[in-house]
Amino acid sequence: MSVAMEADRSAKPSPQWQPRSAADRIARSVIYIAAVIAIIWSIRTIEVIPEFLYDAPAQTYDLFSRMWPFDWSRFWSAIWPAMIETFHIATLGTLLALILSLPLAFLAAQNFNSNVFLAWVAKFIFVSTRSVNSLVWALLFVAILGPGPLAGVLAIAFRSIGFVGKLFGEALEDAKRGPIEALTATGAPRALVLIKGYWPQVEPAFWSVAFLRWDINIRESAVLGLVGAGGIGVALDASLENLYWDEVGLILALILVVVIFAEVLTSWIRSRII
Repeated sequence: MSVAMEADRSAKPSPQWQPRSAADRIARSVIYIAAVIAIIWSIRTIEVIPEFLYDAPAQTYDLFSRMWPFDWSRFWSAIWPAMIETFHIATLGTLLALILSLPLAFLAAQNFNSNVFLAWVAKFIFVSTRSVNSLVWALLFVAILGPGPLAGVLAIAFRSIGFVGKLFGEALEDAKRGPIEALTATGAPRALVLIKGYWPQVEPAFWSVAFLRWDINIRESAVLGLVGAGGIGVALDASLENLYWDEVGLILALILVVVIFAEVLTSWIRSRII
């Protein structure tokens, strides 16, 4: 067996290393020079003030010393209800995104929809919704609907449509054709082909994407209150404006704990599903 393997290895041609052409060397040099120019230009543009950097460690220590010990006086009356509202915003926003993105995902999947125009429209919606940051969506909906959690729910939903739809659409395109063609050959209606042919193959991907997006939305919804879209961000903004640093520290610690908990929970659920 070893002799055969050695013979097979000797039969394979060894890789031949060749020097790069002059055009390749010039192109690489141009890219390196452009990167260096971009870095230098960026440093000059942001106008770093050295005096502010010198006392940064002292300012950081002073700020964190003001945050400790935490102020628990308003935890149950204001902070915890705001955290629960953040959960509601993330959950409802994720559910709304799933409802809106699933039909678009089927339109974007080439093996399900043969209409090029509809597929292009669906992909355009995916790109446009996920290219706008959730804070920008929140500012837009606050301007339209006024401050409150409804603006946060819509901001989370519109931000998530592109993410969920793109990944679920790719999962649909990766579905095996065998079961689908067998159902189609028997004359099964389109709904039955969808339920029995596509769904069993893409169900793990659907739940994985849904829980992953919910985990991301927990983090994003925590800051939407800074622009008036409800949640724990409202309490954080109020504490910052009033310079209640001990309360700010408590809110930041709570956000960190909740984000870690959501990460662990969703990772465990996704490991069981996939």
